[in-house]
Amino acid sequence: MAHPKETEAPDSTLVARGFDPSAAPEDAARKLGELRGQAGIDDAAIARALGAIAHGDAAAMLATMEAGATGALRREVRRALFRLHQRGIEPPAKAEENAREPARAAGLTAMLSPADREGVRIVWLSHTQMGGRIKRLFALESRDEGLLAAETAELTRREFRSELEQLEQNAGIKMIDADPRLADFILCDAYRRTPDARRGKVGNFLALRAEITGASPPTEFKHPIYDEFAAEKLQEPSPDLIKEREFIEWRLPEAVIKPYVDEINRSEESVIVVSAIQKRERVNEILERALTTILGGESGARIRRTLEDLAYYMLRTGRRQQARWTAAAAATLRDGGDVKRSTFFQAWIRTQLGALFAEEQERAAEEPRLIMTPAEAMRAQQQQRMRRR
Repeated sequence: MAHPKETEAPDSTLVARGFDPSAAPEDAARKLGELRGQAGIDDAAIARALGAIAHGDAAAMLATMEAGATGALRREVRRALFRLHQRGIEPPAKAEENAREPARAAGLTAMLSPADREGVRIVWLSHTQMGGRIKRLFALESRDEGLLAAETAELTRREFRSELEQLEQNAGIKMIDADPRLADFILCDAYRRTPDARRGKVGNFLALRAEITGASPPTEFKHPIYDEFAAEKLQEPSPDLIKEREFIEWRLPEAVIKPYVDEINRSEESVIVVSAIQKRERVNEILERALTTILGGESGARIRRTLEDLAYYMLRTGRRQQARWTAAAAATLRDGGDVKRSTFFQAWIRTQLGALFAEEQERAAEEPRLIMTPAEAMRAQQQQRMRRR
């Protein structure tokens, strides 16, 4: 006899967004994965629907959800996992291990914004206290400069929701629910990257953090995005990924890119006559060095972490394919893959070099010329003589 809940109709919002409970189990689970994190979609409804899909992908997704769930959602996820367990379906061992990790103190939640054009994003790390009030740590984290600001506040649930709605409306962004361990790692890592001269301007971060959690500041953290795609093979990302808004707006620090742009400019201005093929070979050599240097070492590690967070945000906002590609790019850096053979990384680095080159051209056009070439000087003298006649 079927479990009573299995006869329930799926949430109407899920059906309206394209979920078909009669589809093949793997297709139904995949669609729910795409819907998860979209505006207006209830995670509890996702969990209930997954509990009715007799497939390992559904169990894997539920195990991942459990690792980042609290309260009523966690209970709903566990009920769905139990229903699948009754039918002999268990999550993969990796997902089970992740779910068993000592995630956090009860009541700890987090939210993340996307990064803006300057690489700055908002991180909320909150703890629900006795009586229902919420202690929230609000922070601004910069991709290149570390922690920019941090402060705590105690809010009612209504005030918390009101501030969230106002922030999303005013900034035109979508804040996503995030694994608190990830948010905590992001903040602690940002604080460690903050220059000493500016740490005083962000307050005593460690003391503020202690108001939210008593756990030791993490130095390493396995990003949850890999568990999200544990049941799928990550393939080479499409170069089309660089057309996404986050990649269009992402600019590597000028100090990182400029040496290669200058080298390309020098090769173009060389007085030695070379063929078009030789010029192209020189540019390709410079590009290869940029790929291996920028995407290696500490610089590569920072880019990898940015890619992981981007994939996480994309997945939570309904862009599963783009999230999968971005996670694959991050995994390439994590696993020491050959970035020189990656069409995505080649396209991305070329875009970064091209963007700085275009900016320099614009600046040069706007600035008055203080030094003229001999040809320009001759033309200027000729124009002056013509004006005197």
